[in-house]
Amino acid sequence: MSKKESFFVNRLKSVGYAFKGAILLLKTEASIKIQFVLALLVTAAGFFFNISSTEWIIQLLAIGLVMSLEGLNTAIEAIADFIHPEHHNKIGLIKDIAAGAVFTAAFFASIIGLIIYIPKIF
Repeated sequence: MSKKESFFVNRLKSVGYAFKGAILLLKTEASIKIQFVLALLVTAAGFFFNISSTEWIIQLLAIGLVMSLEGLNTAIEAIADFIHPEHHNKIGLIKDIAAGAVFTAAFFASIIGLIIYIPKIF
């Protein structure tokens, strides 16, 4: 009988797997690379324009939402391609809906960025 690992060890392993997944996503997906660069740019802009704590919170939530949804979209696409490698209308619909979720979050994140930064520029 194997020794059961502690709760703490299991949590550390889970964090390690999650970190590995985030790095894999960043290394393999072009769209998240672009989103990451944009996140770095708006973060630099936040320091440059000395945005408020509330603006930081909203900006970071927007960045986190877009990048998290991109990860989910990538996972959905990988599962869909694994289940049905050849083109199928239903699989295409599922992938389009997942991509639409990322688009929606990115659209509203852009509006948030404009609300934060336009008054500081003009």
